[in-house]
Amino acid sequence: MEPILKVKNLKKYFPVKKKKLFERRKYLKAVDGVDLEVYPGETIGLVGESGCGKTTLGRTILKLYQPTEGSIIFDGKDIAKIRGKVLKDFRRQAQIIFQDPYASLNPRMKVKQIIEEPLIVHGYSRDEREKIVDEIMESVGLNPEHKFRYPHEFSGGQRQRISIGRTIALRPKLIVCDEPVSALDVSIQAQIINLLEELQDTYKLTYIFISHDLSVVRHISDRVAVMYLGRIVEIADKKEIYEKPHHPYTVALLSAIPIPDPEKERNRKRIILKGDLPSPINPPSGCRFHTRCYKAKERCAKEEPKLVEVSSGHSVACFYPENT
Repeated sequence: MEPILKVKNLKKYFPVKKKKLFERRKYLKAVDGVDLEVYPGETIGLVGESGCGKTTLGRTILKLYQPTEGSIIFDGKDIAKIRGKVLKDFRRQAQIIFQDPYASLNPRMKVKQIIEEPLIVHGYSRDEREKIVDEIMESVGLNPEHKFRYPHEFSGGQRQRISIGRTIALRPKLIVCDEPVSALDVSIQAQIINLLEELQDTYKLTYIFISHDLSVVRHISDRVAVMYLGRIVEIADKKEIYEKPHHPYTVALLSAIPIPDPEKERNRKRIILKGDLPSPINPPSGCRFHTRCYKAKERCAKEEPKLVEVSSGHSVACFYPENT
Protein backbone atom coordinates (compact mmCIF):
# COMPACT_ATOMS: atom_id res chain seq x y z
CA MET A 1 0.00 0.00 0.00
CA GLU A 2 1.26 3.47 -0.91
CA PRO A 3 1.39 6.02 1.94
CA ILE A 4 -1.16 8.83 1.80
CA LEU A 5 1.40 11.10 3.48
CA LYS A 6 5.18 10.96 3.25
CA VAL A 7 7.24 13.43 5.27
CA LYS A 8 10.96 13.68 4.50
CA ASN A 9 13.56 15.62 6.53
CA LEU A 10 10.89 18.07 7.74
CA LYS A 11 12.14 21.04 9.76
CA LYS A 12 10.40 23.97 11.39
CA TYR A 13 12.54 26.64 13.03
CA PHE A 14 11.19 29.73 14.79
CA PRO A 15 13.44 32.82 15.01
CA VAL A 16 14.18 33.93 18.58
CA LYS A 17 14.09 37.64 19.36
CA LYS A 18 17.57 39.13 19.79
CA LYS A 19 18.50 40.43 23.24
CA LYS A 20 21.36 42.54 21.90
CA LEU A 21 21.62 44.55 18.68
CA PHE A 22 24.59 42.70 17.18
CA GLU A 23 23.81 39.30 18.63
CA ARG A 24 23.75 36.41 16.16
CA ARG A 25 20.25 35.28 15.20
CA LYS A 26 19.13 32.13 17.05
CA TYR A 27 16.39 29.68 16.13
CA LEU A 28 14.12 27.45 18.18
CA LYS A 29 14.31 24.07 16.42
CA ALA A 30 10.79 22.81 17.16
CA VAL A 31 10.87 20.13 14.42
CA ASP A 32 14.32 19.14 13.25
CA GLY A 33 14.56 16.49 10.55
CA VAL A 34 11.47 14.27 10.83
CA ASP A 35 10.79 11.35 8.46
CA LEU A 36 7.31 9.83 8.63
CA GLU A 37 4.96 7.76 6.48
CA VAL A 38 1.21 7.54 7.11
CA TYR A 39 -0.94 4.95 5.33
CA PRO A 40 -4.62 5.26 4.31
CA GLY A 41 -7.11 4.29 7.00
CA GLU A 42 -4.60 3.98 9.84
CA THR A 43 -4.19 5.92 13.08
CA ILE A 44 -0.63 6.81 13.96
CA GLY A 45 -0.10 8.01 17.52
CA LEU A 46 2.45 10.76 18.17
CA VAL A 47 3.68 10.84 21.78
CA GLY A 48 6.31 12.60 23.85
CA GLU A 49 6.58 15.02 26.75
CA SER A 50 5.51 18.66 26.51
CA GLY A 51 7.81 20.73 24.31
CA CYS A 52 9.04 17.87 22.13
CA GLY A 53 7.44 19.29 18.95
CA LYS A 54 4.34 17.09 18.47
CA THR A 55 1.86 19.90 17.84
CA THR A 56 4.31 21.85 15.67
CA LEU A 57 4.87 18.75 13.53
CA GLY A 58 1.12 18.28 13.07
CA ARG A 59 0.54 21.91 12.14
CA THR A 60 3.52 22.00 9.80
CA ILE A 61 2.24 18.89 7.98
CA LEU A 62 -1.04 20.79 7.39
CA LYS A 63 0.89 23.92 6.36
CA LEU A 64 -0.57 25.96 9.17
CA TYR A 65 3.13 26.65 9.68
CA GLN A 66 5.35 27.14 6.64
CA PRO A 67 8.10 24.44 6.71
CA THR A 68 11.65 25.69 7.07
CA GLU A 69 13.00 22.73 5.10
CA GLY A 70 11.96 19.30 3.83
CA SER A 71 9.08 17.82 1.84
CA ILE A 72 5.47 16.86 2.65
CA ILE A 73 4.18 14.52 -0.04
CA PHE A 74 0.38 14.18 0.10
CA ASP A 75 -1.36 12.21 -2.65
CA GLY A 76 1.71 12.60 -4.84
CA LYS A 77 2.05 16.40 -4.45
CA ASP A 78 4.71 18.21 -2.39
CA ILE A 79 2.54 20.34 -0.11
CA ALA A 80 5.58 22.24 1.18
CA LYS A 81 5.86 24.07 -2.16
CA ILE A 82 2.23 24.69 -3.15
CA ARG A 83 0.18 27.88 -2.94
CA GLY A 84 -3.11 29.33 -4.21
CA LYS A 85 -5.83 27.03 -5.53
CA VAL A 86 -3.77 23.86 -5.08
CA LEU A 87 -3.33 24.73 -1.40
CA LYS A 88 -7.09 25.34 -1.09
CA ASP A 89 -7.71 21.87 -2.55
CA PHE A 90 -5.28 20.42 0.00
CA ARG A 91 -7.17 22.14 2.83
CA ARG A 92 -10.24 20.23 1.71
CA GLN A 93 -8.40 16.92 2.06
CA ALA A 94 -6.54 17.58 5.35
CA GLN A 95 -8.08 19.03 8.52
CA ILE A 96 -7.31 19.41 12.22
CA ILE A 97 -9.16 18.89 15.51
CA PHE A 98 -7.80 21.36 18.05
CA GLN A 99 -7.08 20.60 21.68
CA ASP A 100 -9.33 23.14 23.38
CA PRO A 101 -12.98 23.14 22.25
CA TYR A 102 -13.56 26.32 24.26
CA ALA A 103 -11.02 28.31 22.24
CA SER A 104 -11.43 26.72 18.80
CA LEU A 105 -15.09 27.66 18.25
CA ASN A 106 -16.29 31.19 17.40
CA PRO A 107 -18.57 32.23 20.31
CA ARG A 108 -20.56 34.55 18.02
CA MET A 109 -21.53 31.84 15.54
CA LYS A 110 -24.30 29.28 15.92
CA VAL A 111 -23.49 25.59 15.52
CA LYS A 112 -25.03 25.50 12.04
CA GLN A 113 -22.82 28.41 10.94
CA ILE A 114 -19.71 26.80 12.43
CA ILE A 115 -20.21 23.50 10.61
CA GLU A 116 -21.22 25.00 7.28
CA GLU A 117 -18.47 27.64 7.16
CA PRO A 118 -15.94 25.36 5.37
CA LEU A 119 -18.74 24.30 2.99
CA ILE A 120 -19.36 27.96 2.06
CA VAL A 121 -15.64 28.52 1.47
CA HIS A 122 -15.55 25.56 -0.93
CA GLY A 123 -18.64 26.59 -2.90
CA TYR A 124 -21.42 24.26 -1.74
CA SER A 125 -25.01 25.33 -2.48
CA ARG A 126 -27.49 26.17 0.30
CA ASP A 127 -29.42 22.91 -0.19
CA GLU A 128 -26.21 20.88 -0.09
CA ARG A 129 -25.10 22.66 3.07
CA GLU A 130 -28.43 22.05 4.83
CA LYS A 131 -28.29 18.35 4.01
CA ILE A 132 -24.64 17.95 5.09
CA VAL A 133 -25.10 19.88 8.36
CA ASP A 134 -28.05 17.67 9.36
CA GLU A 135 -26.07 14.55 8.50
CA ILE A 136 -23.03 15.77 10.44
CA MET A 137 -25.11 16.65 13.53
CA GLU A 138 -26.45 13.10 13.58
CA SER A 139 -23.01 11.58 12.95
CA VAL A 140 -21.39 13.33 15.93
CA GLY A 141 -24.30 12.63 18.29
CA LEU A 142 -25.97 16.05 18.54
CA ASN A 143 -29.70 16.76 18.32
CA PRO A 144 -30.88 18.60 15.16
CA GLU A 145 -32.28 21.53 17.19
CA HIS A 146 -28.82 22.11 18.66
CA LYS A 147 -27.67 23.71 15.40
CA PHE A 148 -29.37 26.99 16.36
CA ARG A 149 -27.51 27.30 19.68
CA TYR A 150 -24.22 29.02 20.49
CA PRO A 151 -21.07 27.21 21.77
CA HIS A 152 -21.40 28.59 25.32
CA GLU A 153 -24.67 26.65 25.70
CA PHE A 154 -22.85 23.31 25.48
CA SER A 155 -20.62 21.22 27.74
CA GLY A 156 -16.96 20.57 26.91
CA GLY A 157 -17.67 17.18 25.36
CA GLN A 158 -20.48 18.59 23.22
CA ARG A 159 -18.26 21.42 22.04
CA GLN A 160 -15.64 18.93 20.95
CA ARG A 161 -18.33 17.08 19.01
CA ILE A 162 -19.15 20.35 17.23
CA SER A 163 -15.46 20.84 16.48
CA ILE A 164 -15.23 17.29 15.09
CA GLY A 165 -18.35 17.94 12.99
CA ARG A 166 -16.75 21.01 11.43
CA THR A 167 -13.60 18.99 10.73
CA ILE A 168 -15.36 16.17 8.85
CA ALA A 169 -17.80 18.43 6.94
CA LEU A 170 -15.60 18.40 3.82
CA ARG A 171 -14.97 14.63 4.03
CA PRO A 172 -11.17 14.96 4.40
CA LYS A 173 -8.79 12.05 3.91
CA LEU A 174 -6.37 13.06 6.70
CA ILE A 175 -7.14 14.53 10.13
CA VAL A 176 -4.56 15.71 12.65
CA CYS A 177 -6.04 15.21 16.13
CA ASP A 178 -4.12 17.59 18.39
CA GLU A 179 -4.75 16.21 21.88
CA PRO A 180 -8.54 16.23 21.26
CA VAL A 181 -9.47 14.72 24.64
CA SER A 182 -6.90 16.21 27.04
CA ALA A 183 -9.22 19.07 28.10
CA LEU A 184 -12.14 16.74 28.84
CA ASP A 185 -13.26 14.63 31.82
CA VAL A 186 -12.14 11.00 31.74
CA SER A 187 -15.67 9.65 31.16
CA ILE A 188 -16.16 12.08 28.25
CA GLN A 189 -12.74 11.17 26.81
CA ALA A 190 -13.91 7.60 26.22
CA GLN A 191 -17.02 8.83 24.38
CA ILE A 192 -14.98 11.10 22.08
CA ILE A 193 -12.43 8.35 21.36
CA ASN A 194 -15.25 5.95 20.45
CA LEU A 195 -16.81 8.65 18.24
CA LEU A 196 -13.50 9.16 16.40
CA GLU A 197 -13.24 5.42 15.77
CA GLU A 198 -16.82 5.25 14.46
CA LEU A 199 -16.23 8.21 12.12
CA GLN A 200 -13.00 6.63 10.89
CA ASP A 201 -14.90 3.50 9.85
CA THR A 202 -17.77 5.48 8.32
CA TYR A 203 -15.78 8.02 6.33
CA LYS A 204 -12.53 6.06 5.77
CA LEU A 205 -10.43 8.61 7.65
CA THR A 206 -6.71 8.59 8.41
CA TYR A 207 -5.60 10.05 11.76
CA ILE A 208 -2.40 11.50 13.15
CA PHE A 209 -3.29 11.35 16.85
CA ILE A 210 -1.17 13.64 19.03
CA SER A 211 -1.29 13.00 22.77
CA HIS A 212 0.75 12.80 25.95
CA ASP A 213 -1.67 10.22 27.38
CA LEU A 214 -0.07 6.87 26.55
CA SER A 215 -3.15 4.88 27.60
CA VAL A 216 -5.37 6.75 25.13
CA VAL A 217 -2.78 6.35 22.36
CA ARG A 218 -2.57 2.61 23.01
CA HIS A 219 -6.34 2.28 22.65
CA ILE A 220 -6.82 4.22 19.41
CA SER A 221 -3.55 3.86 17.47
CA ASP A 222 -2.34 1.29 14.95
CA ARG A 223 1.26 2.52 15.07
CA VAL A 224 3.04 4.79 17.54
CA ALA A 225 5.84 7.31 16.92
CA VAL A 226 7.80 8.66 19.90
CA MET A 227 9.21 12.20 19.65
CA TYR A 228 12.00 13.77 21.65
CA LEU A 229 13.29 17.32 21.15
CA GLY A 230 12.06 17.73 17.58
CA ARG A 231 12.88 14.26 16.27
CA ILE A 232 11.25 10.85 16.10
CA VAL A 233 13.35 8.41 18.16
CA GLU A 234 11.21 5.29 17.75
CA ILE A 235 8.29 4.12 15.64
CA ALA A 236 6.56 0.74 15.55
CA ASP A 237 3.26 -1.13 15.69
CA LYS A 238 1.49 -0.26 18.96
CA LYS A 239 1.70 -3.80 20.36
CA GLU A 240 5.40 -3.98 19.57
CA ILE A 241 6.24 -0.60 21.07
CA TYR A 242 4.27 -1.17 24.30
CA GLU A 243 5.50 -4.71 24.87
CA LYS A 244 9.05 -4.45 23.53
CA PRO A 245 10.26 -0.81 23.47
CA HIS A 246 13.83 -0.30 22.27
CA HIS A 247 14.70 3.35 22.90
CA PRO A 248 15.56 4.23 26.54
CA TYR A 249 13.28 7.27 26.32
CA THR A 250 10.33 5.10 25.27
CA VAL A 251 11.10 2.68 28.11
CA ALA A 252 11.09 5.59 30.58
CA LEU A 253 7.79 6.95 29.23
CA LEU A 254 6.06 3.58 29.44
CA SER A 255 7.33 3.03 32.99
CA ALA A 256 5.27 6.06 34.05
CA ILE A 257 1.92 4.53 33.01
CA PRO A 258 -0.08 3.62 36.16
CA ILE A 259 -0.92 -0.08 36.57
CA PRO A 260 -4.35 -0.82 38.13
CA ASP A 261 -3.01 -3.91 39.97
CA PRO A 262 -1.56 -2.63 43.34
CA GLU A 263 0.82 -5.61 43.66
CA LYS A 264 2.32 -5.09 40.19
CA GLU A 265 2.46 -1.32 40.74
CA ARG A 266 4.54 -1.78 43.90
CA ASN A 267 6.97 -4.24 42.38
CA ARG A 268 7.59 -2.72 38.97
CA LYS A 269 10.72 -0.75 38.09
CA ARG A 270 10.06 2.96 37.57
CA ILE A 271 12.63 4.92 35.53
CA ILE A 272 13.04 8.54 36.63
CA LEU A 273 14.82 10.66 34.02
CA LYS A 274 17.47 13.01 35.37
CA GLY A 275 17.43 16.72 34.55
CA ASP A 276 15.01 18.69 32.43
CA LEU A 277 14.24 18.69 28.73
CA PRO A 278 17.13 20.59 27.04
CA SER A 279 16.39 23.80 25.18
CA PRO A 280 15.43 23.33 21.51
CA ILE A 281 17.32 26.58 20.84
CA ASN A 282 20.61 24.89 21.73
CA PRO A 283 20.06 21.09 21.64
CA PRO A 284 22.81 18.72 22.89
CA SER A 285 25.39 17.36 20.48
CA GLY A 286 25.22 13.76 19.26
CA CYS A 287 22.15 11.94 20.55
CA ARG A 288 19.80 14.56 21.95
CA PHE A 289 18.70 12.25 24.73
CA HIS A 290 22.20 11.45 26.04
CA THR A 291 22.12 14.17 28.76
CA ARG A 292 19.23 12.31 30.48
CA CYS A 293 19.81 8.73 29.34
CA TYR A 294 20.63 5.96 31.84
CA LYS A 295 22.52 4.02 29.14
CA ALA A 296 24.52 6.89 27.63
CA LYS A 297 28.18 6.32 26.74
CA GLU A 298 30.92 8.49 25.26
CA ARG A 299 29.83 7.74 21.70
CA CYS A 300 26.34 9.11 22.35
CA ALA A 301 27.68 12.63 23.01
CA LYS A 302 29.69 12.67 19.77
CA GLU A 303 27.62 10.84 17.15
CA GLU A 304 24.01 11.30 16.15
CA PRO A 305 22.10 7.99 15.80
CA LYS A 306 19.97 7.53 12.69
CA LEU A 307 16.45 6.11 12.72
CA VAL A 308 17.05 2.56 11.47
CA GLU A 309 14.80 -0.48 11.20
CA VAL A 310 15.75 -3.14 13.77
CA SER A 311 12.86 -5.50 12.98
CA SER A 312 9.88 -5.53 10.61
CA GLY A 313 8.17 -2.15 10.93
CA HIS A 314 10.12 -1.22 14.08
CA SER A 315 12.66 1.61 13.76
CA VAL A 316 14.74 3.20 16.52
CA ALA A 317 17.40 5.91 16.76
CA CYS A 318 19.75 4.54 19.44
CA PHE A 319 23.25 3.04 19.59
CA TYR A 320 22.44 0.88 22.64
CA PRO A 321 18.74 -0.06 22.39
CA GLU A 322 16.86 -2.12 24.97
CA ASN A 323 15.17 -5.51 24.35
CA THR A 324 17.22 -6.44 21.26
